[in-house]
Amino acid sequence: MTSTEPLTISAFQKHILDKYGEHDKQRGSAATFMWFVEEVGELATALGSNDTANQREEFADVFAWLCTLANIKGVDLARAVHEKYLTGDGPAGHK
Repeated sequence: MTSTEPLTISAFQKHILDKYGEHDKQRGSAATFMWFVEEVGELATALGSNDTANQREEFADVFAWLCTLANIKGVDLARAVHEKYLTGDGPAGHK
């Protein structure tokens, strides 16, 4: 994956799988979820600051760990997002 290619959810999820998939599978979903929650906490802290570089890093970390969880559980994130938000009228209520 190069920086000149358009980034897709699928391409990034596959990158995470290719690079970390074996280790992630061994760690399992419960431990991975704890790492994900820790990253969400770091994002929450970053959002309270004016450090936009750190905010970008933490958003990226949260997305990477979400992809990791999806890979462990066999969920295609691009498909899940498409099915929930881009078909029909999308979800009821407000997001």
